[in-house]
Amino acid sequence: MTRNQTRKDDGSTPSRLRVVRIIDRLNIGGPAKHVVWLTAGLNSDEFETTLITGVKPADEGDMTYFAREAGVEPMVIKEMSRELGPRDIIVIGKLLRAFWKLKPDIIHTHKAKAGAAGRIAALLYRWLTPSALLLRPRRCKVAHTFHGHIFHSYYGKAKTRFFVAIERALARLCTDRIVVISEQQRREICERYKVGRPGQFHVIPLGIDFDEMNKNGESLRSELRLTDDKPIIGIVGRLCEVKNHSMFLEAAAQVMRESNGSHNSPHFVIIGDGHLRSALEEQSNELGLSSAVTFTGFREDAPSLYREMDVLALTSLNEGTPLTMIEAMRCARAVAATEVGGVADLMGERRAEREGFTIWDHGVTVASRDTAAMARALSFLIERPELRREMGERGRAFVTKRMSRERLIGDIRQMYRQMAQVSPEMAPTGEPERLAQSN
Repeated sequence: MTRNQTRKDDGSTPSRLRVVRIIDRLNIGGPAKHVVWLTAGLNSDEFETTLITGVKPADEGDMTYFAREAGVEPMVIKEMSRELGPRDIIVIGKLLRAFWKLKPDIIHTHKAKAGAAGRIAALLYRWLTPSALLLRPRRCKVAHTFHGHIFHSYYGKAKTRFFVAIERALARLCTDRIVVISEQQRREICERYKVGRPGQFHVIPLGIDFDEMNKNGESLRSELRLTDDKPIIGIVGRLCEVKNHSMFLEAAAQVMRESNGSHNSPHFVIIGDGHLRSALEEQSNELGLSSAVTFTGFREDAPSLYREMDVLALTSLNEGTPLTMIEAMRCARAVAATEVGGVADLMGERRAEREGFTIWDHGVTVASRDTAAMARALSFLIERPELRREMGERGRAFVTKRMSRERLIGDIRQMYRQMAQVSPEMAPTGEPERLAQSN
């Protein structure tokens, strides 16, 4: 059934597909930008999109400004936050009430918490209708995007098993499409953790706003009073456990010991904020890095700061596809990252193996938690400026070809059109679709 054939409960034919998008909070990070770009980009003659969000904790940066700059005014449910709790019953009730008012054709949830509450509310919305007595639920499709996942490195074994069981049930009972942002993530979620059927999956890579990357900000070198020949190693992200900034600092200390004050000893910059900042600053001092490390806090001009880095580091324990890597590559920066989640999908071709690290087209990777290998990888890149330049240029070409915001919006638009044309009984059961494989 096409969009123009889809009828609402009152028998009328809508002129546009109504999409309700749900995320738990607009905190600093790639998912917040992602939902804003999609909400703004899919408000058109074909779609009418509403963004529903919760409230961020006090210790996280706020990206509500980013939504407003894009002309998006979210509907806020103040009881919705990151952690599970009794208030989630209120959240589900408020979401259900919003669905009754908005009458969505498609409900699209993002991240774990909003994915659980949103899909339970969507299930109720489908079946709390008189036609359910005839086993005919409301015509409303449900999609969920995994930006990352919480199946390891977040919680203990018992809690993790509980969350995996919930995701399996949600995928089976109330999800038509599961969106993942890399092939590696699809294999991990579907094949390793047995969440969803292969035919439910769409691989839709992230996209970024190239215009945003071209904006000028403050000069990082001038601000830090660093000479042009002083290498800068930066890391960008929330200061929380899963990003493992402690490993970054330990690797920095090893690099500094080995450089022994030479002219090319680097300066390390940590861009971001979070509840671990005080502990990380204390660790930096204990490692003797107080003059070699700068904590900038959250910066609204962070995209422009990549251009002054020599290497972007990423030390995460778990990732989907890191937006910070895509942004750095767009600015022609070489990357040194732990090989987790979708990192390998961004690195191009493997070229060589060294002492504990792998050399790729766009940078180097190490095993998760291998601090010594990360230190060697960083030193390897710092000592080879021409190789860094070549890696950066290849990375820029890769991102420019495949990772635009326009491509992302186009892929989601295509998926929504497909969802509107396929009835719930006809959900695919074959191989996963890869909407962006030709880009």
